[in-house]
Amino acid sequence: MEKRAVGKYLKGSPKKVRLVVDLIRNKNVFDALYILKNCKKRAARDVEKVLKSAMANVEHEATDKVDFNDYYVSKAYVDMGPTKWRRRLRPAPMGRAYFERRHYCHITIYVSEYE
Repeated sequence: MEKRAVGKYLKGSPKKVRLVVDLIRNKNVFDALYILKNCKKRAARDVEKVLKSAMANVEHEATDKVDFNDYYVSKAYVDMGPTKWRRRLRPAPMGRAYFERRHYCHITIYVSEYE
């Protein structure tokens, strides 16, 4: 049984979140949770929430008790969300100015059983 969970419009650039998601891909669910608990990246909290949501989806669909030792993170990827352009300027080198931009991302995690 394969279940997924999607976290949308989460703060942080996709490039930074991909660094965390790459750590847990193809890992056992409990190992992935342990890695995310001890990861110092800010994005680890959001990835952990999405992973727990995927686990809850598996538990919700099951008819009897689920043993998560048999489950692993089969697919995990991060897509780019909208970029919010704020009308504020930030100082840049040589008298230039940069516009302030806020990046968002969408995290998708699939959890499935070992075969």
